[in-house]
Amino acid sequence: MNEQSGINKSAWEYRAYEFWNKRDGSPKNKAKEILGNPKESLKKHQKYFDEIDGMTVANICGSNGRKAVPLSLLGAEVTVFDISEENKRYALELADCANTVIDYIVGDVYDIDVNKYRNRFDIIYLEGGVLHYFNDIDKLMGILFSILKNGGRMILSDYHPVKRCISADLKYIPNYFDKELQKENISYKQFFDEQEQQDFPDVSLRFYTLSEIINSVISTGFNFDRFDEHRGWNGENIPWEFTLLASK
Repeated sequence: MNEQSGINKSAWEYRAYEFWNKRDGSPKNKAKEILGNPKESLKKHQKYFDEIDGMTVANICGSNGRKAVPLSLLGAEVTVFDISEENKRYALELADCANTVIDYIVGDVYDIDVNKYRNRFDIIYLEGGVLHYFNDIDKLMGILFSILKNGGRMILSDYHPVKRCISADLKYIPNYFDKELQKENISYKQFFDEQEQQDFPDVSLRFYTLSEIINSVISTGFNFDRFDEHRGWNGENIPWEFTLLASK
């Protein structure tokens, strides 16, 4: 495990299980919500999972299982790769409460046993702010390409690179081309009392430009199929997220 991954593992194993219970409710209550309409839990990506019964899905950095569990309920055989034991705890409890099963591998994605999983998955799914946890996007894409079946597809949804250049009051921050690793607050720190926040470890992030992301996908050998940009979460007229579709 490299230094950046070690830092991020320590951060994501600090009170993450407690956070998921704060934000999403108990695994039992979250499972009830998902069971009401599993496909609805996939939100804007529902259309990419119309017929997945019997398919194998790799959910990279699948966090607390909020996407893996509905995918499993829809008939997929889901494997989550994530760095946090705390995330795994919530995800497996969530799957159990939803009466389904997911496989959950804790470790650095860079350390995935490529020989074991080579050409294993029909779909690779990444969503919700993943790329900035990896300081070598070409190495990451190489691993993803190796574990995807021929004819398989990758669904990559992440924060739009322009997002980090816009402050909360919609002012421009000139940091688009910054490439160095940066220490940042872990995303769920704000859910805890101000005094408690002082004890939270930082994460180590490496941000990418849009061209770096697209060129890495193409140069790795993926077929670039589609690219969509999404507005802010409250409908703001600014690019906040993107979804990239690629195939092998």
